[in-house]
Amino acid sequence: MTKRKRRPTAPAERWTGSALSEFGLSEGQQKVLRWGGSVVGLIALALVLTLTVNAFAGGQTAASPAQPDSALGQARPSAFQAWPQVKEFAPIADRKADGSPLTVQELFGARTLSSGKVTLRRIAGRLDPGCASVVWGEALAGALSSAGCTQAVRGLYATANGVYVAQYTMFNLADEQAANEFVQSLDTLYRGGWVRPLESQKAAFGAYSEGSAQAMGHYAGVIWIGRSDGAEPGEKDDFVMLGLAVRSAEKALFRRVVKVAGLPDVTAAPGPGDTAQPSEAAPTDPGTTTSTTPGTTTGTTTGSPGTGTGTGTAAATPSEPPQ
Repeated sequence: MTKRKRRPTAPAERWTGSALSEFGLSEGQQKVLRWGGSVVGLIALALVLTLTVNAFAGGQTAASPAQPDSALGQARPSAFQAWPQVKEFAPIADRKADGSPLTVQELFGARTLSSGKVTLRRIAGRLDPGCASVVWGEALAGALSSAGCTQAVRGLYATANGVYVAQYTMFNLADEQAANEFVQSLDTLYRGGWVRPLESQKAAFGAYSEGSAQAMGHYAGVIWIGRSDGAEPGEKDDFVMLGLAVRSAEKALFRRVVKVAGLPDVTAAPGPGDTAQPSEAAPTDPGTTTSTTPGTTTGTTTGSPGTGTGTGTAAATPSEPPQ
């Protein structure tokens, strides 16, 4: 199959400006990142993801011929690209530092995922504590076992018109080395094994589809996109934005990076009219202060008529007799 030509790289506007807010970082955490210089790294990471998806969708990797793949006729992508670790995920490089289990709500809680003009709607989500049942292909199942896989979380999405379908699968592996090795092994293993799609009458993969995988700390994210009719993408099919839309699920990992790295919230500096005022003493109930000199008050405090008392040394003013 010859390489397909695709439109020029789509703009990366989605990853600039409000990118950190989209990744779920509070305003205070964004300030810490900016002050520490890490914001450039996170934005650069987002751009790397954009470029890699564009490179893959642009036909840089030749697709392998469509085939039944196994006696069971299981579906798999026609083309695949693997992407290794990036340093921004170093804080979650080991499961020991990031021990909280994944949940469907954490990854696929959003009902829609969008990028550019593509909006995907969630069709189904599923968490499996074991990983072997999530894939087909003996070699692929063995690779997950060797990587120490303890969880597999899948989310199935489709566009409102049903033309496009996408599935994201996140594998919880032992450490970044295991994630790297697993992702790289998919470069050949995908021809004889792949992730099982979540079953739904609203979304299904056809004859042609594209897959990719990214190592992120001790996680491996596997992306699967295509047209529901199984046709190869044409000039009007924006697989770039389709891939980026489903990868919005990765925001959950950026939140984990922030949590594990221990980045604190930062309180905004007070404005000109927000200067804190000196603290004031708690008010006292008039007429209840005791003193050794009846009927007098301090030079700065006036007691209740006939009952006020004081202890000051300033000259006291006798209380007026009741009328």
